Amino acid sequence: MEKRIIEVRRRPAVVVPLVPRDRLLRLPDVSDIVGIRKSSIYALMKEGKFPKCVYITSKTVAWPESAVLAWVNDRINKGAV
Repeated sequence: MEKRIIEVRRRPAVVVPLVPRDRLLRLPDVSDIVGIRKSSIYALMKEGKFPKCVYITSKTVAWPESAVLAWVNDRINKGAV
């Protein structure tokens, strides 16, 4: 009787990032996504009705994409205003 050697290959482990990926959006991108202009975005932010921006530098701001998309989805689910 002949012995056979069976090679077992393991699949590579799935790597899950510790922090979910997100990216920062500048104002023109945010405006395009939500469909409102700069002044309305800042007015809603001041009223606490729009996600706050984060400072990239002392003069540059951006918004987390996840927060902007969550706001859009909330508007869709609530039927706006």
